[in-house]
Amino acid sequence: MQNTPPRIVKEASATGESLVLYGSWSAGTLANRDLWNNLQESLPRHGKGGMEASWDLRHIERLDHTGAQLLWNTWGRVWPRHVMVLDLQRATLNRVARFAVAPPKPHHTTLKELFLKLGEWLMGVESHAESALRLIGQLFLDTLNFLRDPSRAPWRDISGHIYRIGATALPITALVGFLIGVVLAYLMSRQLRQFGADAFIVNILGMALIRELGPVLAAILIAGRSGSAITAQIGVMRVTEELDAMRVMGIRRGYRLVFPRALALALVMPLLAIWTTAASLLGGMLASDLSIHLSPEYFLIALPKVVPLSNLWLALFKSLVFGLLIAINGCHFGLRVLPNTQSLGEGTTASVVSSITLVILVDALFAVLFKGVGL
Repeated sequence: MQNTPPRIVKEASATGESLVLYGSWSAGTLANRDLWNNLQESLPRHGKGGMEASWDLRHIERLDHTGAQLLWNTWGRVWPRHVMVLDLQRATLNRVARFAVAPPKPHHTTLKELFLKLGEWLMGVESHAESALRLIGQLFLDTLNFLRDPSRAPWRDISGHIYRIGATALPITALVGFLIGVVLAYLMSRQLRQFGADAFIVNILGMALIRELGPVLAAILIAGRSGSAITAQIGVMRVTEELDAMRVMGIRRGYRLVFPRALALALVMPLLAIWTTAASLLGGMLASDLSIHLSPEYFLIALPKVVPLSNLWLALFKSLVFGLLIAINGCHFGLRVLPNTQSLGEGTTASVVSSITLVILVDALFAVLFKGVGL
């Protein structure tokens, strides 16, 4: 049997206005979204005067608990003054009235709750700052121990991290750098051609790639690739209780876990920045040749003349700082991982996001600082 859509008809009666309900007031009919929206718009209007109006439910084809709940809510959870129902309908409405519970009141955040949330956030920031400061201090002491007796340094760990973080990242950094160089060269050539300043593409491209984009691009790639790996490696050691075993055996985890990764990234990042910048310049040079017919010979001859060497030293120094930041940040979040897999995933995600944010923040800080000294 096909369900007839529910509807309400106003009729005049001896007691005043009468609301006569027709159709099927069941879950199957009310599941129609358009019908539900139309009914929601009309029901409150009838419900406002529901206590004074006369409700006639005897013509309803079908009334189940969903329809009865809708009517009960419309009536404000009390019986109207005048209502005409069949026995079966009254029994259904009585069951709904017996088991229906009031909807929860909407929660409004109070000033006290906002204050408590602010305090909780500040305590979290303080905890992170304290842990990071302690980690940096321990790294400083481990560096002094390394300089005092380099023969006892964990060279195997350092060389392994240099290979995994540096050598294995060469293909992806070169590919991304090359493509970025191509895109930038095409965009710049279209704009410079309008003013007849095609040759200045070497100046703009060289300065942008060598000083800014090369180091930042390499740092962001390494932060996403190796920063997350560092956090995951140390986090897994926490989950498998290897960190606790190291503490029991008296092994300094800072010297065996943090120092090798920090030293490896500090050595690798400047080299990766040069590699990424070279790939970007190669892409820009080839795109310039194809778009504005600027020969590679002219590009290579003009580049050292228009980009001072100080920009390269600045880029190398920034890359070293980026490498240390990524390593410290990755180890910091790895050591804070709790012994469960959910914390491991959250720590890895937080490590990547914070590493990339730190790289961009510190790069902006370098731009402001070195602008003041004329670089």
